[in-house]
Amino acid sequence: MGRQRRRVLPGFGISLGYALTYLGLIVLLPLAALVWKASALDVDGWLRLLSAPRTLAALKLSFGGALVAALFNAVAGLLVAWVLVRYRFPGRRLIDALVDLPFALPTAVAGIALTAIYAPNGWLGQYLLPLGIKIAYAPAGVLVAMIFVGFPYVVRTLQPVLETLDRDVEEAAESLGATRLQTFVRVIVPALLPTLLTGFALALARAVGEYGSVIFIAGNIPLRSEIAPLLIVQKLEQFDYAGAAALGTVMLGFSLLLLVAIALLQRWSGRWAERGA
Repeated sequence: MGRQRRRVLPGFGISLGYALTYLGLIVLLPLAALVWKASALDVDGWLRLLSAPRTLAALKLSFGGALVAALFNAVAGLLVAWVLVRYRFPGRRLIDALVDLPFALPTAVAGIALTAIYAPNGWLGQYLLPLGIKIAYAPAGVLVAMIFVGFPYVVRTLQPVLETLDRDVEEAAESLGATRLQTFVRVIVPALLPTLLTGFALALARAVGEYGSVIFIAGNIPLRSEIAPLLIVQKLEQFDYAGAAALGTVMLGFSLLLLVAIALLQRWSGRWAERGA
């Protein structure tokens, strides 16, 4: 008889049971409680909540601002990742470390810092306000905060792919007479597109759920600079638990769609890499 192979973890049944139990208690049970609490509202209650001008404005700002911020981060993150990977210059490691700052910085601290910079009497706000540009206490402040928290996701997603990108293909395209723009559009972008879309989806999901850094710089003006997470907190303070759960369920549904999109993009990225290899 052959010697039985020993495994680090216990058998499949025990490991699977533990994983499912942990996942159910930590993730699925709270989410199920959220949906169950939201079910206390009848159809008319849902329609009144979701059709209220304040709710529509908050959802529009949260989702619309997150989309614009993610698009901006996709372009800026690609540029920064390209510079950090392809060029060597003094201070590169410091800049590379600063990219991770939004990960470690508490969101409340980030919100206070952004407000100190863009407030009407802030470092930059005092010069922008005479030009008619108001950042703090306006929808533009929400956009700035969302860009700040989502930026590292795009850079860190693109960097490993850029480091492994074969430069021989670029040199071959240039030797065949392609310009730099043609090489970038027809050679580099197709190779980076799946990963770029993944980073875009991650930045979008992060911006949608952002709360701490936004509320300080937004001003939280109803129908103007109020985000959906803040509206949920306000409903909780008013003891409207069913309404808060209903809004949370809407945000949860959007987050699940993003997770599915991220999973599909990652699978597509893997297949794309295998074809390229």
